[in-house]
Amino acid sequence: MNARANALAERPREYLTFRLGEEEYGIDILKVQEIRGYEQPTRIANAPSFIKGVVNLRGVIVPIVDMRLKFGLGSAEYNDFTVVIILNLGARVVGMVVDSVSDVMELSPDQIRDTPEIDSVVDSSYITGLGTLNDRMLILIAIEKLMGTAEMALA
Repeated sequence: MNARANALAERPREYLTFRLGEEEYGIDILKVQEIRGYEQPTRIANAPSFIKGVVNLRGVIVPIVDMRLKFGLGSAEYNDFTVVIILNLGARVVGMVVDSVSDVMELSPDQIRDTPEIDSVVDSSYITGLGTLNDRMLILIAIEKLMGTAEMALA
């Protein structure tokens, strides 16, 4: 690795944190386009159950993924805290429904631990690590990798 790439790898990164049930997750803030309140999407026939449908976002048709259903956490209660995080993943724009958004956290590389080899609701290949800050622990998700899977039918 050259000196510039090494310096970039050592810099702190910012993560948008959100909740699904009792767990707190984080995604790279650079993938987030905007955060919106939940609105009922238009259902698409024969889509997987975790794809709630699509919304028209300023002329762009955006698929909406319910992350509770995707991770097998049971059905969500949609309330005033439920939000849709609009992600800009290169050529695709995707929305993901989460229970609530917490804040933005900056984590340095020494605050991120490797993921332990355990069975969990999230396939460990989509987890980039566990972020720790004070008494908080974040499950860091490789959101582009997760949303790009064939099962998601979004590619």
